[in-house]
Amino acid sequence: MLPYLMMVMVVIFYAGNILVGEALNDLPPLTIAFFRVVIAFLCIAPLAGRAAWRDRTLFRAHWKPLLLLTLTGVAFFNTFIYAALQFTSSTNVSVLETLIPALTLALSTLLLRERLHQAQWWGLALSISGALWVITDGELFALTRLEVNVGDGIMMAAIGSWAVYSIAVTRWLHLFPRYSVLLVMTGLAVLILAPLVILEWVTLGVPSFTAAEHLPGLLYLGIFPSLVALLLYNHAVQKLGASRASAFLNFLPVATMAGAVLWLDAQLTAAKVIGAVVVILGVLLATRSGRNPAEKL
Repeated sequence: MLPYLMMVMVVIFYAGNILVGEALNDLPPLTIAFFRVVIAFLCIAPLAGRAAWRDRTLFRAHWKPLLLLTLTGVAFFNTFIYAALQFTSSTNVSVLETLIPALTLALSTLLLRERLHQAQWWGLALSISGALWVITDGELFALTRLEVNVGDGIMMAAIGSWAVYSIAVTRWLHLFPRYSVLLVMTGLAVLILAPLVILEWVTLGVPSFTAAEHLPGLLYLGIFPSLVALLLYNHAVQKLGASRASAFLNFLPVATMAGAVLWLDAQLTAAKVIGAVVVILGVLLATRSGRNPAEKL
């Protein structure tokens, strides 16, 4: 039960990531991503710094999977999302995010040889359908009228990045201590993003920061999606498997919709409520108990 509750919290924090990221959209994407990981690094350094130094030989020995985890899960996934929102609508982003569980499941089946029951495949399809119903407010044919642009291509990179990260968590994260690896990954992400954000400032100019306007949002991004949610997600993936854990990400449009209704005065319609119920049923079916879905073929 605990891993499932963890994934519910992950979805809530990531829905907040979307809402806060949209609120900070006046800042360029690399700037948001950079200060996000800087804040995360500063928060966890006092807690895990000594342990990370003690385990430095371990990190050097497994630097390749460590770098893959850092690039896909910490440095670039949210950078891609923030960049996509510069060019495309939040509706398009939400539609494309529903592809993450399907892609993760496909990669799990192909690379990790995970075996899923037929009911779990139906559950995944049901949760995706419910998410699309929420996004389109019950008008699924509206999907055919979505305009495709460069932002959608960037969002596809985000989807691929998170799917690969989920597989890498299952395959390699057990090699590292839970907290010190997060410190090392956020530290590496700072080093990776620093030259890119400098290039962004040289190209676009240094953005104007206002403490009252930007600092609360950046603190939220640095603490909850970057640290708390990532710790919970990593643990849940190790317990449930990449495909079962990622099915919960279909809750994202529902949670984002709820946040928009509560804080942004968005309108709640019957179609959105019906879609939310369908998503919940689909996730329950996709994560149903029985034989372990990570059972090897």
